[in-house]
Amino acid sequence: MVNRLWAEGARSVLMVLQAMDAGGKDGTIRKVFTGVNPQGVSVASFKAPTDEELAHDFLWRVHRRTPAHGELGVFNRSHYEDVLIVRVNELVPEPQWRARYEQIRDFEALLTASGTKVVKFFLHISPDEQAARLQARLDDPTKRWKFAAADLDVRKHWDDYQAAYEEAIRETSTEDAPWYVIPADRKWYRNWAVLQVLLATMAELDPQFPPEEPDLADLEIV
Repeated sequence: MVNRLWAEGARSVLMVLQAMDAGGKDGTIRKVFTGVNPQGVSVASFKAPTDEELAHDFLWRVHRRTPAHGELGVFNRSHYEDVLIVRVNELVPEPQWRARYEQIRDFEALLTASGTKVVKFFLHISPDEQAARLQARLDDPTKRWKFAAADLDVRKHWDDYQAAYEEAIRETSTEDAPWYVIPADRKWYRNWAVLQVLLATMAELDPQFPPEEPDLADLEIV
């Protein structure tokens, strides 16, 4: 169906992935899109904003990475960081980040009206599973590059992040841009659940190959 979406070239899908550190965003992308033609898929990862990005509104860097018609776009982290990390770390005043709920709803409504189906996943892991995954990174020399001491600082604010996620999901889950909370302690189940939602989303869109040019059946290449 991704090939049909690409061929149709009229609509797009945006898949948003959010999770705590070690929640499995990278693994989900790798497993769910195994075997998919990469020509029709774009992945954007959002880290700490640059000086240029901070000089614009918080949605500027995100909007420019949304998928073009025909593409299935994946956000590895997203605009939701601006109601999560900024809230927990008190980077902006509460009235400012709280106003962003409505701005996000309006932004996603704009994408929907423009032909982009938005589907959002929160990969929910337990504190014990996160600890095990972080320790596994430390124990494997080939994965230590993925570990940062700052991850432990974030872990200290676990309850604050859960509260921030709960409110963000409640405030921004809409009929056109729903949130799905995926139990993610078991990787196989996480991958299966995300894939099922994505397949259902694609089936609902039901993209079609464009009509062929007339008289092609009688054309012979010599």
